[in-house]
Amino acid sequence: MTAGRRARLYLRVQRALSREDAVHAPLARQIRQWAGAAMRVAEAEVAVRLVGEDEGRSLNRDYRGKDYATNVLTFVYGEGEAMPGLPESDVLQGDLVLCVPVVVREAAEQRKAVEAHFAHLIVHGMLHLQGFDHEDDAEALEMEAVEREVMAALAYPDPYADDGA
Repeated sequence: MTAGRRARLYLRVQRALSREDAVHAPLARQIRQWAGAAMRVAEAEVAVRLVGEDEGRSLNRDYRGKDYATNVLTFVYGEGEAMPGLPESDVLQGDLVLCVPVVVREAAEQRKAVEAHFAHLIVHGMLHLQGFDHEDDAEALEMEAVEREVMAALAYPDPYADDGA
């Protein structure tokens, strides 16, 4: 991103939650703040979908081959070859899916504030959308350093402080 140019984030938040799960879900303005803080590109179009356990499990099974609900799934669009007939775009496009009951359960297990855990997972997912990964130790260290920096800028504690890593 060029100096002096502000990142533009087009964000949609979708909620597919029971009443019980909905009370724990973050507000759209919080999600926008967290996602915006993690932007490392000039422009992005992102949908954040907050789901329950059944949809989270189904998506994880269908797209990752893992038959359990996970905390966050990231889907990047436009990777690889351009679609025939459509112009190429520099706009990052993707979806983040957060399984609310899993995030709430993990926060309790890890003795973290639910809000801070949601913030971390939005930041983590946004970085994945932008090409960050943690497949090997060097990638993991780089990604975690950026996550820590963004979380500190948002005034949240280090998400890896009690990780034992």
